[in-house]
Amino acid sequence: MGFAVRHLMSKVRGTFSDFSGEIRIEEDQLQSSVGVSVELASVSTGNQMRDDHLRTSDFFDVEQSPKMTFVSSGVRSVEGGWVLDGDLTIRDITKAIEIQLEFLGLDPTGLAGEQRIGFEGRTSINRSDFGVNFGLAADSKIVISDKVDILLEIEAALTQ
Repeated sequence: MGFAVRHLMSKVRGTFSDFSGEIRIEEDQLQSSVGVSVELASVSTGNQMRDDHLRTSDFFDVEQSPKMTFVSSGVRSVEGGWVLDGDLTIRDITKAIEIQLEFLGLDPTGLAGEQRIGFEGRTSINRSDFGVNFGLAADSKIVISDKVDILLEIEAALTQ
């Protein structure tokens, strides 16, 4: 689970290492659902000072709102792919988002005999929509972009 955001003249990339989720795949795939919870304190950009700053009230405010959640509200088939609609909550603010999904396949025997399924997901959000405004502009130049790209690499074990 990763993200990328423009910072000055480059992009900072980061990940979250502590998350859990459940994917429910129904026979009618359009009735499938997803629920995910992310521990925001697990953010990592490869720079400890920046990671510590991201945990403060300037950004994620992990003391007051330690989790980011996503709960799907629907799945749509769109031009050979899928769109997962749902509600993303960050800092106790919930907004509807769309995640573009690419189905990567189904492995019926997995590593230990279990079925595994894979997807890649992408979306973009405006962090200001979630009350994260630190560093948006200084003297009309971008310090930290409002737009955040969210990148998901999903591999899940299927259970009955």
